[in-house]
Amino acid sequence: MHSLFISDLHLCPTRPAINALFEHFIRDIAPQAEALYILGDFFEYWAGDDDLIEPFHTAIAQQLSALAASGTRLFLMHGNRDFLIGEAFQRAAHITLLPDPTLIDLYGQPTLLMHGDTLCSDDVEYQAFRSQVRNPDWQQQFLATPLATRKAQIEALRQRSEQEKSSKAAEIMDVNATTVENVLREYGYPRLIHGHTHRPARHVHTVDGKTCERWVLTDWYASGGYLRCDAAGCVAQLLNISET
Repeated sequence: MHSLFISDLHLCPTRPAINALFEHFIRDIAPQAEALYILGDFFEYWAGDDDLIEPFHTAIAQQLSALAASGTRLFLMHGNRDFLIGEAFQRAAHITLLPDPTLIDLYGQPTLLMHGDTLCSDDVEYQAFRSQVRNPDWQQQFLATPLATRKAQIEALRQRSEQEKSSKAAEIMDVNATTVENVLREYGYPRLIHGHTHRPARHVHTVDGKTCERWVLTDWYASGGYLRCDAAGCVAQLLNISET
């Protein structure tokens, strides 16, 4: 028995090679797992569940639904790109939405799941923006505007974000060590699995004399990958475009 973890796929119609790689993963790899956890930024962006009318989004939901029908349990955590995924997508994909963070018992090992953006506490501007857009009142007002307007606003925000990233120090966009240690302490020194930073690696933290493992998931830009965990531990696996 094993479970799989992925994040930061940034799926969108303009990246056919990555979309094909995801289809391969869903069809040939994920059905062997008892559970698949998607830890945020599954889509490049999500403007609201009414965007399920987009054929690309419908196809992705159908692929997930087929995987769920095969017996694999599906879980999804919001990322900074797709935090507007709601109940309609959840029903269409037969997937369970998880709060961020979520602590689970993973084959006897307490394991904390996060998207990872809240760990990047040095990026004060981003954290302020995150607080704004996660506010239910802001989301209600935003979702009340026409879908086309929402998409245009998101595109403008994405362009501005890319410009701002170029002027930020790399360290600011990575996790803050003290924040990580505080989270590990708060949740009882678990294993931690997260994405967001696009810096895949295995880290070992010593907090209050206790050893904690932190896995950072790979993004799916040039290729893809997943974390496979069972009772013996976790192993990172890479996927290549050539596999499709």
